[in-house]
Parts: sequence; structure tokens; C-alpha cells
Amino acid sequence: MFLKKVSWFFRRHHFLYITRFRLLSRNSSITGVASCSYNECNPKKDIPDNFKEVNAIIFKETKPTTDFEQVKQLSVWLQNNIKGGPGLSEPSDRALHIMLAGKGGVCSDMAQIFNNFCVINSVRVREWGTTRAPFNKEFGGHSFNEVFSKEWNKWILIDISSSLLFYSDTSDVPLSVVELYQLIRVNKAVHFKTFNDVKPIKAANIKRNYLDRNTIPFLICNYSNRTYDLYLSIFRPYVPVFIIHFVLYALRKSYYYRFPLDNYKKIYD
Repeated sequence: MFLKKVSWFFRRHHFLYITRFRLLSRNSSITGVASCSYNECNPKKDIPDNFKEVNAIIFKETKPTTDFEQVKQLSVWLQNNIKGGPGLSEPSDRALHIMLAGKGGVCSDMAQIFNNFCVINSVRVREWGTTRAPFNKEFGGHSFNEVFSKEWNKWILIDISSSLLFYSDTSDVPLSVVELYQLIRVNKAVHFKTFNDVKPIKAANIKRNYLDRNTIPFLICNYSNRTYDLYLSIFRPYVPVFIIHFVLYALRKSYYYRFPLDNYKKIYD
């Protein structure tokens, strides 16, 4: 029982959640994050082979010619073939294997594996998270992606866990993360819809994860999949994940959070 409590503390306690934010957070701007992408730190050659094998299955019958249609096909396939479960904190190749076996995976795991599939398919992608200000331990946060659409020349928010897009009332072009939260904060109407006919959308979850005015988005930058896979593979069986992340922070190999719309310090006020 004692070991279980210690394990829970290192995985879930909100003290560590806040500590991580204090260490990793940086204020930014909309223009400051405009060109940031996961692809910058992750060339195709660094993506594990099992992603390439699964990618061949996903696009076995047909592969769309546009970025937007490719990510929609990826999203639907992943949502239909991964039922989810506990958070993993595993190397990405093992995480994909566990998730496809139906034994785990939360929103951050889904966002991470989607990043790798986008890299394989030459689609610019990045990962966002959300928190609340002031900090709300009941909320817990949410993770999702944004892809760059060449046909619209803009970033588009996409939630892989729900095959979800957001729109304003004045355009049929999907919103970016920044556009969504700019509209929410001035009480402009937004709506959402799924492009997966197989899985019904849970409107209450979408409203909770996105549409609260106290929600603060942050961009996850400088995440090297190869680096984290290496350290998790070596140390994950022996030390808590929090310690692995701290070691990478101390070595200046860690990811960090960029806040383009808010002063991150207001989270702790």
C-alpha cells in the first residue's frame, strides 16, 4: 500500500503538476509561435518503424492528396482502433503497441502518436495542452493537436480523440487554436463537429475541455521523440517518470510550454 501511494504521488499529485509548469513555462506571443512545429525536432528517420508499418495499413486502400484529408483519415482510423485507458508515459513505439492492443492511452498519448504519424506523412503538426487560471486540480487539463493546412495556409485545431474540428459562425474553414480562444474570450459563437460517423460526439466533454473562458492554451515545444524514447526506455522501469523529466530538464534537453495568449504566472495567482 505504501509503494502504491508513493507511485501515485510521483504520477498524479498536483504539487508535481504545478512544479512542472513553473519549470517549463515561458510567455510568448501569437507571432512567436507561428512557425513552431513538432517536425522541427523530429525528422522522419527518428520515428520508430512500427509507426511506418501501421501507417501503411491506414493508407492501404487509398491516400488523399491534401494534408487536411490525410489527417482526417488518420484521425478516424486511430479513434476507431484505440479504445483508450490509463496514461502510459512509455517510449512511443511501446505506447503505440499498448494502445492498439486496447490496454491504455489518454488524450496526451493520442496527441503524441498522432504527431509521429504526421511526420511520416510530411504534414506539419504540433501539440497543445490546456490548463485553467487560477489552477484547478479538478480540471486536469487536456491535450490535442494542430496541423498546418497548405490548402488554407493556416493552422487548424484537430482533436484526435474525438475527430473534432471547431468553426466560427462566419466561415466554413476550421479554426486554429488561437482563433478559437480569441473568439471564446469575447463571447463570440463557435461550434464544433466530428468527421467520424462511427463514434458519437460527447458534447459535455467538449464543452468542459475547450469552452470554459478560464481555459488557457499552451504550445508544447522542443519535444524530441528520439530523446524521450531513449531515456524512457533506459530508466522507465526503475525510476518515476517525473525524475526522468527532471533529468532531461537539468540537461537542457526537455520540452517546454509557450503561452501565446496569457501570462502563465496568472495560473498560480
